[in-house]
Amino acid sequence: MEKTTKRIVKLTVNKEIHEVAINVNRTLLEVLREELALTGAKESCGQGVCGSCTVLLDGLPVRSCLLLAVEAEGRHITTIEGLSCGEKLHPLQDAFVEHHAIQCGFCSPGMILTASAFLEKNPSPTEDEIRRALSGNICRCTGYAKIIGAVKALVDSGR
Repeated sequence: MEKTTKRIVKLTVNKEIHEVAINVNRTLLEVLREELALTGAKESCGQGVCGSCTVLLDGLPVRSCLLLAVEAEGRHITTIEGLSCGEKLHPLQDAFVEHHAIQCGFCSPGMILTASAFLEKNPSPTEDEIRRALSGNICRCTGYAKIIGAVKALVDSGR
């Protein structure tokens, strides 16, 4: 059996620098959840298909189950925990709550982070553009109507 190499990695997560000693084959998702206790990103499919493990890497949504943690060194990682400002939720998080877009909540962090990155680039999207932007995230509970509605309501409110 091959020995896995350990390395100290410096990760900037939610604007804080963390130094962690990890095996080089660990995914960013594993390190976030197991080493940094940031459990917002979820593992569901483990193949990058469902979007429940989505985090922002330099402002862009990525599947943290497919990315080795060592590949994120020197980059800026934002998790759902870092989207809010202290106790104050991010407007997207508020919109999801207000519009009942969260049921079991498993997909919500990935949906919210994906929507956040999308709205940074396109602050006035149509409903069809919102649907396309979120199409890579799977929700098994809501049927998507309330999720799309929450994002659209936020856009329409101008917040």
